[in-house]
This record gives sequence, C-alpha cells and structure tokens, in this order.
Amino acid sequence: MSDLVYVAGPLFDEGERWWLERVEEVVAAAGFSTFLPHRDNPSKTASNVEEIFRSNRANLDSCAFVVASLNGLTTDDGTAWEIGYAHARGRPIIGIHTDWRSRFPDEVVNLMIERSLAHLVHSLAELSQRLLDLRL
Repeated sequence: MSDLVYVAGPLFDEGERWWLERVEEVVAAAGFSTFLPHRDNPSKTASNVEEIFRSNRANLDSCAFVVASLNGLTTDDGTAWEIGYAHARGRPIIGIHTDWRSRFPDEVVNLMIERSLAHLVHSLAELSQRLLDLRL
C-alpha cells in the first residue's frame, strides 16, 4: 500500500494555500509522503491545464487516502470533485472542518460529501491523532 496522501482543498489565495500547507505539515509529521497540488504541479497557465489535471488524477489514483479541507460556507468545487473521484476509486477520505459556521442543522458539510468521508476531524490536533492511529 502506498503511503502517499493527497492533500485537497481550495488554493486560490494566500490564506487557503497557507492553511493547506499547515495540513500537509501535520500529514508529513505523521510519517506520510504527500502530494500538495499547488506545490507539486507547475503554476497554472492556459497551456498546461491538461497536464495539471492528469497529474492530480494520477496522484488520486496512486494515493493511500485523501485529506481534504472542507472549510468555508460551501466546499470548494475542485475539492468536491477530488472527494467524489477518490471515493469512487475506493480511497478513504479524512475531512478537516475547523469552520464554526453552520451549514445545515443535521450536517457539518452536506450529505454527499459527508457520507463520502471515512473520518471528519475538527482541528489539526485531531487530524494528527487520526493519522497516528492509522500508522499503528
């Protein structure tokens, strides 16, 4: 089994990228290798979007599992696609949701994403513990 973890989440501003880098640090500290799309792909241009798509899909195909940032009022559309694809490929997904805003009375995210998750954690500390449990 691969020890590669695909770290998914929105990456459109410095704050989102900073947060994903913190998530990635926790995953790496637990002993996993990581794929972080904005770090491990070339910068997006009009001429390389197919290359980036293929790289992301190949890393989803080869990863052991996905850690996905679910913060925000809605889940980022690219992240939602990555979760759906990974779920369809049988990859476990750990969602991290630290946002205190409520989306739905009985759901943290939404039913399709929430039911696709193997685990949902609410802090970096909780993510770290879940990852260490997986290493045992």
